[in-house]
Amino acid sequence: MVVAAALVCATLVSLVRPAPARATSGRAPGLPAPKASPDSALASLLDTLRGNSGKLRARFLSPRLAAGLPVLRELFGEPVAQRAGVYTSALKDGPFHFITMRPFADKVQGRIGSYRIGTFPAERRAPRAQVTLAANSGSAAALRGQPDGFLEVTLANQDTRISEHFRLRDFLTKDQHSVWPKYLVLREPLLDKLELVLAELRDMGVAANQLKVMSGFRTPQYNAQGVGAGGRASDSRHQYGDAADVYVVNGSKDWMSDLNGDGRVDTRDARVIAQAAERVEQRYPELVGGVGIYKATSAHGPFVHIDVRGVRARWGEW
Repeated sequence: MVVAAALVCATLVSLVRPAPARATSGRAPGLPAPKASPDSALASLLDTLRGNSGKLRARFLSPRLAAGLPVLRELFGEPVAQRAGVYTSALKDGPFHFITMRPFADKVQGRIGSYRIGTFPAERRAPRAQVTLAANSGSAAALRGQPDGFLEVTLANQDTRISEHFRLRDFLTKDQHSVWPKYLVLREPLLDKLELVLAELRDMGVAANQLKVMSGFRTPQYNAQGVGAGGRASDSRHQYGDAADVYVVNGSKDWMSDLNGDGRVDTRDARVIAQAAERVEQRYPELVGGVGIYKATSAHGPFVHIDVRGVRARWGEW
């Protein structure tokens, strides 16, 4: 039986978390096309999943959540609940993706397959059996500080647009370059906030062609390499998929651009991005989080840390 597309969206809307996208499977090449083409009702209802920015193009689904939505199985078949992958609905204004994650319990001895992830801080405070049980049950309270699951990123799906200006590969940990598939933790509210910051910069009259992600998700094992005085925090928000270090690139050089027009590139340019993030939080308090300004080094230009941790935090040269 073909389920109305409107019912799919109505069910997803009730789940609260914003997200957008289209439907193909990165893990299951040959996946049959959806049984029903999305109609105008689907396009209308998907607007509620596009976030405050209206620019989200993906909705991330834990395995438990995907299994609990039979309407998705009606559209895409059984694999949507059983296999991690990208399942896409084609719309007139572009694709909208439902991305099913690998369950947290698939991480065994700090790895999924050959990809090293490491141990999350909360795992060191609870027996492994308890963490696995919580992951399987989907208990957010029991799994405090743990992701719902992992987005599986392959060579085939890494360029999937998860919002108007960002792709899956933009947020990958910067290591294990030859290992595929890779695994990613990412939250839609972060994407929404970054899109809003980019729009706010332009509304402020600032030239901002691209908001580049210098560091998105960091696996715990990668994050641990930089922990120490003046380095990364052991409980860095980057491990939970709700933080990104960003800068604006306007030319061919992959470096922060001169945003305030003073002919120099320094923390004053980073401060312009931080001010835009501040304005976004004032307008959308549900996206409140950390905003930190960082100086340039010999390895990188100045940048701004932005996250959606749920409480206001500020640091750096404001």
